[in-house]
Amino acid sequence: MSKLEEKTLNSTEIFNGRVLHVLHDEVELPDGNHAMREIVLHPGGVCIAALDENDELYFVKQFRYPYREVVLELPAGKLEKGSTPLENGKRELMEETGCTGYSFTSLGKLYPSTGYTNEIIHLYACRVKSTGEQSPDEDEFLDVLKIPMEKAVEMVLNNQIADAKTQVTILKLDALLRLKKI
Repeated sequence: MSKLEEKTLNSTEIFNGRVLHVLHDEVELPDGNHAMREIVLHPGGVCIAALDENDELYFVKQFRYPYREVVLELPAGKLEKGSTPLENGKRELMEETGCTGYSFTSLGKLYPSTGYTNEIIHLYACRVKSTGEQSPDEDEFLDVLKIPMEKAVEMVLNNQIADAKTQVTILKLDALLRLKKI
């Protein structure tokens, strides 16, 4: 155990839902004292930056209930058991936008909120091979739009895109494109 690690002494399940699992844990701190931790377990997610031949990104707008507002985001979704993050990303891109991608590049992973959840979001970029009909989940209602890459970066910097996974994915993709790494 490193000098910074905490040891779990007791774990109590508080809630077990369709997406989230909540625990209340007692831990031993590095100095030997005890503390309580509330943890939200999440299966993880994936986010896809899909660029067309004109360097326009595909976005979705959807109502996000916790914020009570319509949010502009890159296509994304929850990881499904039995599939890799990339397979999940390809599925979400097709379902949400109707796009099929190629030349997928990993942009790494993101820990959205390290203080209370173990969620990991895998980030990818791709080029759009073809477009078709979207087929969102039955409880998903979204509008698809395209925004030029340069404009998307401006929107992140001007606080017009609030979603963290979308911000990080756009800025990482922009940096890699400028460095000619992808």
